[in-house]
Amino acid sequence: MITLKEENQFKVAVVQAGSEVMDKKKGVNKAVRLIDEASQEGAKIIVFPEAFIPAYPRGMSFGTVVGSRSEEGRKDFLQYWKNSITVPSTETEEIGRAAKKAKAYVIIGVIEKDREPSNGTLYCTALFFGPDGGLLGKHRKLKPTGSERLIWGEGDGSTLPVFDTPYGRIGALICWENYMPLARAAMYDKGVQIYITPTADARDTWFSTVRHVALEGRCFVLSSNQYSNKDMYPAYISSREEFKDLPHELSRGGSCIVDPLGEFVVDPVFGKEKILYANIDLNKIAEAQFDFDVVGHYARPDVFQLTVNEQEQKSTIWKK
Repeated sequence: MITLKEENQFKVAVVQAGSEVMDKKKGVNKAVRLIDEASQEGAKIIVFPEAFIPAYPRGMSFGTVVGSRSEEGRKDFLQYWKNSITVPSTETEEIGRAAKKAKAYVIIGVIEKDREPSNGTLYCTALFFGPDGGLLGKHRKLKPTGSERLIWGEGDGSTLPVFDTPYGRIGALICWENYMPLARAAMYDKGVQIYITPTADARDTWFSTVRHVALEGRCFVLSSNQYSNKDMYPAYISSREEFKDLPHELSRGGSCIVDPLGEFVVDPVFGKEKILYANIDLNKIAEAQFDFDVVGHYARPDVFQLTVNEQEQKSTIWKK
């Protein structure tokens, strides 16, 4: 039986680490190792960055310019596709076993291959695992940003879960989805308390975003980004030539943890792989909601209405 104190106070871990680029087996192994490391510190919620397996392919063009694609770029995409994962799969089972061993909730960014109707489309996905090792569900990024649209499909409203756990209600939006006001509103409307923001954005403006989300939603925000450099990318990819003009450090990190009044619990960390830890007290949410509750006493349902289509969207040519 979990006591009130245990329910309201617990430790979280935010993983800042680089991917094993284009190698899902090594990526899963690294994730398992980091889950175990975080569990040794007593973390009950463990968060990984966006697209941790097999990579956020920063700097790669996949041989694409407007109007044409190169054969070399298609081969790069093939490697990316081969090392993405289906859900569920042996890879998700392995991560689930690590979550079970850790007795923790694990949220991890992956690139997902869908089985239906075609497995050619990839999605940027956050997977949620429970402390029993089970795959609780997933969230697919609703709108890939900029050049991400060349390689990822769009999610729909059927994957906008918020999970009720002994450690608060947990949900996630990925990277620039957090600039979509109605997507945030959907999370708030579901009572999110531990708001996960896996990201690939390491700019200073991102920290204004996560602080605003925490303050607006009166929730804890766990923001996880990769630390990556050019040495992490395999030599065979054609984009290696394109990397010549890029700095060695491709993503400086910037993972952080923010409280429900928008203050840093853990300041952004730069320039290295590191696991960030913080002790969370859910009572801080009620204290913060004293003067602002976005879906409570500060809501105006007589003026504003939110409609969310949570039905799975399928192509009309696809019949089960």
